[in-house]
Amino acid sequence: MPKTSAVLRLLLLSTSSLLVCSPLSVQAASALSQGSQVGETAPAGAVSTGRYPDLFAEAGYARPDVEAKIQTAFQQLFHGDLATQAVYYEAGSNADGPLAYIHDVNNDDVRSEGISYGMMIAVQLGRKREFDALWNWAMTHMYQRDPAHPAYGYFAWSVRTNGTINDPMPAPDGEEYMITALYFAAARWGSGQDLYDYRAQADRLLRNVLHREAITGQTMHGQMTAINLFDHQSKMVRFTPDVKNAEHTDASYHLPAFYEVWARVGPQADRAFWHEAAQASRDYLATSANPKTALTSDYGNFDGTPWAAPWRSDSAADFRYDAWRSGMNWSVDWSWWAQDRRQVAMSNRLQAFFVSQGLDAYQSLYTLSGKPLGGGHMTGLVATNAVTSLAATDPQRLAFVRALWALPVPAGPQRYYNGMLYLMALLHCSGDFRAWLPNPSP
Repeated sequence: MPKTSAVLRLLLLSTSSLLVCSPLSVQAASALSQGSQVGETAPAGAVSTGRYPDLFAEAGYARPDVEAKIQTAFQQLFHGDLATQAVYYEAGSNADGPLAYIHDVNNDDVRSEGISYGMMIAVQLGRKREFDALWNWAMTHMYQRDPAHPAYGYFAWSVRTNGTINDPMPAPDGEEYMITALYFAAARWGSGQDLYDYRAQADRLLRNVLHREAITGQTMHGQMTAINLFDHQSKMVRFTPDVKNAEHTDASYHLPAFYEVWARVGPQADRAFWHEAAQASRDYLATSANPKTALTSDYGNFDGTPWAAPWRSDSAADFRYDAWRSGMNWSVDWSWWAQDRRQVAMSNRLQAFFVSQGLDAYQSLYTLSGKPLGGGHMTGLVATNAVTSLAATDPQRLAFVRALWALPVPAGPQRYYNGMLYLMALLHCSGDFRAWLPNPSP
């Protein structure tokens, strides 16, 4: 999509009114950055300056070619051949309008993660119809409405394409991306009514995430007790609200860039918590990243140590598919908010490790110390590694961007996860993945 000027990006037309985004002033961003390093003030990030890094331009690619590449990827993954290319599937309509889902083709299910990624991609590209259809499907088939159910107020993380629930409990990264996408939609398009009152829906979900009380009840897996999605003491996202495993986390669920958005536009009473949660996640990621490789484990404890979950005792403490996203998360946080210089060193360390493994040949699964565990050279990891160039400073950073550029749009059975990460990485690396901030709530 064409890059607009910083002034024009602040003027967002909705169907009924003119909304003005409220980026932070440089002075405010500087004040908030105190403490990321003792005696040091971080530079202003992209949210306050309005200048989002265009890594493709740095790597020598022309803007028309970048725009064409993004549109090609979107058209293939959202509107390509349903048998071999697309992950976006239209599914009729209901009283609230069109319905659509993102299909994990390989596992033949619909995941809250995928719906949330699809919503985020749609709002970044200004595709309101696709956004609304995905949101409608999520609320129709995934949202848990029974006040007696332990998952009440959350989204089932896995559902069949016909809407039958596979597992009613949430995977919190789905809620995190949906909430943030809804706030961005409110800024880009304005809020409508009921289901499409994006701002009110985001506020409601965010209150549930932080404040929902414990509920004990029957589920398809037996009796369960579930609580909120963020631990109040550590100020960290939980792996699950199921109390049996609620005192654990997942590094790839830590999204400090999003928490800073919530701290500015979410419910007023909780904004201080979200500021603190952002810093808690920065500290967690810095602690959990291996000091040699910067790799993180899939699952972890709140103290930053790996967690070998009983059902994945042979793999959960390694760098695997979830953990691909950790470096992307801290690098986007640096690009947007520039509050923790450790993230620069972490991205440099992570990229140096993958260079040592062969830029065109590194595997996708490793122990945290860097022992290869196979998995092949996967598009999704190439994509997230390219995004770490937002924080990296070593000259090799652009080699990761060029590696992403050289890849085709994912197709075939593995196109869901690889494709979503690929398209989001194109948006990040082109400067087109932005924090669209509505006016703060009173």
